Amino acid sequence: MDSANLALHTDKYQINMIYAHWINGTHQRKVVFEAYFRKLPFGNGYAVFAGLERIVAYLTNLRFTEKDLSYLAKQEENYDPKFLELLRNFRFNGNLHSLAEGALCFPNEPLVRVEGTIMETQLVETALLNFMNFQTLIATKASRVKRVASLDVLLEFGTRRAQEADAAVWGARAAYISGFDATSNLLAGEIFDIPTKGTHAHSWVQIFDSELEAFETYAKALPDGVSLLVDTFDTLESGVPNAIKTAKMLEAQGIKMASIRLDSGDLAYLSIQARNMLDEAGLSYVKIVASNDLDENTIFNLKAQGARIDIWGVGTQLITAADQPALGGVYKMVEREREGKMEPTIKISGNPEKVTSPGKKDVLRIISKENGKAIADYICFPHEQQARNGGKLRLFDPVHPYIKKSVKDYEAVSMQQPIFIDGKLVYDLPTLDQIRAYHQEQLNLFWPEYLRKLNPEIYRVSLSQEAWELKQKMIEEHLGQHDEESSF
Repeated sequence: MDSANLALHTDKYQINMIYAHWINGTHQRKVVFEAYFRKLPFGNGYAVFAGLERIVAYLTNLRFTEKDLSYLAKQEENYDPKFLELLRNFRFNGNLHSLAEGALCFPNEPLVRVEGTIMETQLVETALLNFMNFQTLIATKASRVKRVASLDVLLEFGTRRAQEADAAVWGARAAYISGFDATSNLLAGEIFDIPTKGTHAHSWVQIFDSELEAFETYAKALPDGVSLLVDTFDTLESGVPNAIKTAKMLEAQGIKMASIRLDSGDLAYLSIQARNMLDEAGLSYVKIVASNDLDENTIFNLKAQGARIDIWGVGTQLITAADQPALGGVYKMVEREREGKMEPTIKISGNPEKVTSPGKKDVLRIISKENGKAIADYICFPHEQQARNGGKLRLFDPVHPYIKKSVKDYEAVSMQQPIFIDGKLVYDLPTLDQIRAYHQEQLNLFWPEYLRKLNPEIYRVSLSQEAWELKQKMIEEHLGQHDEESSF
């Protein structure tokens, strides 16, 4: 969980490229990289940006320890000791701009921008993408679940199925950003001050001679907020009746039992029947918790079947993002220093979606002054002022330029914020509750059509005319050069 001593949390080819630059004397050459994703995860209408807090901690603590340097000295590349001395004194002295955590984001718009020497920008690529990709993926999945669960309580239960401790703890944080109410992970609770919740396991029931004894013993030990798992033997014939007896025992002491939990079987049918049994016993205040490989699709279907579930425990499907286990974010160079001046650079690919948009860019969210809703995102160069000044704006789809519209009477909100300037942290990290509130504010900016689970409307991301023309010009120049080379 500690972000210190992560200098070697990188791919070896990063070190090798930095070394080759050092040998060539180009390691101090200035460049600009942008991190983004090309395709929305889960077939969703939006993604939720997360991971910035860990990126900040990583860059703040980025140092090569003596142990790191000793390890590098043993590598087959046989790095020059003078290079290792350079690493010994390394500090991140670049600039970093980023979206705020909790922001809604979309394909092909720069989420994080890193400016600095090729040495520092290349070194941080792997870790930055690792933190951004995983936490953004989980925050997006959690937001999808929250959209379906609506006002129901959501508990993050994924620790034991997560891909190791870091994924469990930072995944719990990402889920909390997007509206989950609590986590079962105590370490995440301690580190991030996330509320923690838990019930008991089947083994608790199995070790006693009877289910009723197990329930009553547990209730006596933890009388406040008792939640009983009722499916160890037979949910409706045994579990719920014994839970009702336990609840009555607590009532006699002036205590209200909190909930029962269903973890197997037909959750829709069982929850309806259990609700009827509880209500008939005068226990309408007892909530029903459900778990068992839940995700937004299962919850959506259970609600459609009339399930009487108040609290959802979501674990494996969330923490592993089971239906799409990676975001696929990339980190691409968009500017380079040449003869003392910065110039745009482009990556050409046989796959059109992999062709980059050259030049350092900002993301502006265009908000209607009439209704306060987002119209589109506008990607432009920092020097462009038309959108920032509220002038009439022409928006068009970069892939299909004939899809276009003009907008006026809007506010352009800059989505990227300065985080590091010349290696100095200039950003006050918000609290987790502030990030949660910001995420909700972001959702409120969008019409429901963009946020719905099924067939969401496509939110438009537009390149400025200048940015689009530069991209076309550089593509044509490359193709022209290629044609000339091919003619020989």
